[in-house]
Amino acid sequence: MAKRILIAKPGLDGHDRGAKIVALTLRDAGFEVIYTGLHQTPQQIVKTAIQEDVDAIGLSSLSGSYAVLIPKVMELLKNEKVDIPVIAGGVILQKDVAKLREAGVKEVFGVGTPLSKITEYFKRLLSK
Repeated sequence: MAKRILIAKPGLDGHDRGAKIVALTLRDAGFEVIYTGLHQTPQQIVKTAIQEDVDAIGLSSLSGSYAVLIPKVMELLKNEKVDIPVIAGGVILQKDVAKLREAGVKEVFGVGTPLSKITEYFKRLLSK
């Protein structure tokens, strides 16, 4: 059975080309990908992750709202007592990476990260 990955766009960021490309690449690599579309709240993301019984969550952000929204997703997952690894990607300032990791994010990929690197990361993460 294929591992399931949720790809979500938290907040009001209206650009989803990168998230869609990552979703298609992961699908082509054999994962089952659930793409939520634009403008998702942290609550919607966590609810969907639980309902879809995903093995990992990928959050894509091209706006500064990630600094608030991604930690909120992590808080809600903890409150639900759900242990789903979260990976963040997009325009994320280097100075914020440590804060996201402290919040529980497993990995952060910046703009321009090769798709092969992202795919290999998910393969390693979900092969455990």
